[in-house]
Amino acid sequence: MEITTASNRMYGFIVLYDMHTDFFARALEGIPEDAANNRLGTKANHMAWITGSLVHQRFEMARELGIDLPHEGHELFMHNKGIQDDAKYPTLEAYKRDWNTISPKLREAFLKVTDEHLNQDFPMPEMKMSNFEMISFMIYREANCIGQLALWRRLLNFPGLNYM
Repeated sequence: MEITTASNRMYGFIVLYDMHTDFFARALEGIPEDAANNRLGTKANHMAWITGSLVHQRFEMARELGIDLPHEGHELFMHNKGIQDDAKYPTLEAYKRDWNTISPKLREAFLKVTDEHLNQDFPMPEMKMSNFEMISFMIYREANCIGQLALWRRLLNFPGLNYM
């Protein structure tokens, strides 16, 4: 499939974004809700939290690009909240619905991102980074989180992530 972007700098991000969009669904395939919330007696982030943080990240990036839509776990993840021991996280099906809603919209917005926009500062008071650097971080973090989901699959005795 041919990819046309407003900025050549976005091309590689789009390729990875498309991979992550697909791998996300594969990482959750066959995982029941009880397993998604199992921390195996550790303080590690469980699959439900990792999944929700990925979904929230896409909605937040979309919001920065002018697409302001609600999603199921917003309150649990806003302001970069970490895992909450007593929280009831949305179901994996709810996360999948939200992912499938935002992913094509954010992809379309990414295709239209210009070099001028990439060079501007990302609106984050805690640290200074450009929009290009923030998108770079987002794409990196998606890969990292999908890798964590793949590891959780194995730790919970499910088949490994099928990348094909």
